[in-house]
Amino acid sequence: MSLIPNMLSPDKNALLHSQSVQAMIHEKITEAGGWISFAHYMDLVLYAPGLGYYSSGSVKLGSTGDFVTAPEISSFFGRTLARQALQILAQIQSSDMFEFGAGSGKLAVDMLQELEKLDALPGKYFILELSAELRERQQALFARAIPHLLNRIEWLTQLPDQFSGIVLANEVLDAMPVHLIVWQEDAILERGVAWRNNQLVWQDRPIQNAELHDLAASLTGILNPNNTTPFHYVSEINLAAAGFMRSLAKLLKQGVILLIDYGFGEHEYYHPQRDQGTLMCHYRHHAHGDPFFLPGLQDITSHVDFSAITQAAHESGLQFIGFTTQAHFLINNGITNLLAQVAAENLDVYLPLSNQLQKLVSPAEMGELFKVIAFGKNYAESLRGFEVGEMSRLL
Repeated sequence: MSLIPNMLSPDKNALLHSQSVQAMIHEKITEAGGWISFAHYMDLVLYAPGLGYYSSGSVKLGSTGDFVTAPEISSFFGRTLARQALQILAQIQSSDMFEFGAGSGKLAVDMLQELEKLDALPGKYFILELSAELRERQQALFARAIPHLLNRIEWLTQLPDQFSGIVLANEVLDAMPVHLIVWQEDAILERGVAWRNNQLVWQDRPIQNAELHDLAASLTGILNPNNTTPFHYVSEINLAAAGFMRSLAKLLKQGVILLIDYGFGEHEYYHPQRDQGTLMCHYRHHAHGDPFFLPGLQDITSHVDFSAITQAAHESGLQFIGFTTQAHFLINNGITNLLAQVAAENLDVYLPLSNQLQKLVSPAEMGELFKVIAFGKNYAESLRGFEVGEMSRLL
C-alpha cells in the first residue's frame, strides 16, 4: 500500500473485490500452464465481466474517481469538437455520430448542445460503451441535461455492419490491452504474468505470436541505432489498436474517424531514452507504474503509437486526413473564440473558464501530449482542425 497515501487506501469491500480479481487472474494463469501475456492480464483486470475495472460499479471519472478527461475539465472541449463536427456533417450524406467509450457522457452532452445551437444536430448519436456503470451515468446525465434529445441517442452493444458519419474516440486507444516486449542484444522476449510465492510476478518468454515477433524485430534499429551493448529495452506493442482500425475501416461507408489520445509517432514513442516504455496506472488521481497494485481497482494505460495506427488505417483502405496536437486542433476550431464570448470583466466566470482553456491547450498540461488524428473514407475535404500545426512528418 506504499504506492498511495494511507488516506486513499481502499475500503473493505473494495479490497475484497480486488482479491477476487486477483484470484481470477491466478486461476487463468493456472489454466494457461503458468503464464499469460500482459495483454491478456490487462484485458482481464480492465474488462472481465463483473470484475474488471471497467466492468464493475466503481466510479472512474471525476474528483471521486481515478482520473479526469478533457470533457470533464471544460465544456469548451466538446463545444469546440462540435465546430469540427459541423464542417464534417455538412459534407456527407449521413448526419449520424458514433462515440466509443463515452465516459460520463459529458462530451456527448456538450457536443449535442452546441450542435443544437448551430442548427446541425445529428440524426442519431450512437454510443458503444463497455462499462455498465458508465452507461448508467450517461443515461442519468442525458435525462437531466438533454431530455429532449434522448430520442436521438442510441446505445449499441457491438459494432454495426455499416456506418456513415463521424466516428469519435476520446481516450479509448490508450486503454486497449498491450503486449509488453523486452529487447536485448541476444533476444526479443515477451514479458508476461506468472504466479509465484502467492503473488503476481513478471516472467519473460520467447514470443510465440508471429505478427508480434515480426513487429518487435522491425523496431530494433530504432531502439538501438548504434548497436550498443549491453542493450535492454522494454516497451509496448498494441495489436488491439491495429485491429480496432481494421474494424473501423470495414464498417465506415462514408465519413471521418477522429481519434484523440496521448502518445507519439513511432520514433518518439520508441526513443532510445524511453527504455522503460509508457505503461501507466491511475488510482484516485495518483499515477504510478505497478500494474499488479490492487488489480480491478485501478486503470492501466499506455501511450499510443500513432505511426502504427496510421499504418493499420492505410492498409485497411482509409485515407489519412491530419495529425496535430490537441492544442492546435482546438485553437484551429475556435476554442479561444468561445472564451472571447465571455465578458472578461466578470472575473468570477471568466477566470475559471480561462484556467480550463489553459489546461486543454497549454504545453505543460494536455496541449502537446494529447494528439488528434483523423482518417476518412469517401471524404475529400480537408479539416479546419489541421489547418495550422499539421504534424504528419512525425508519423
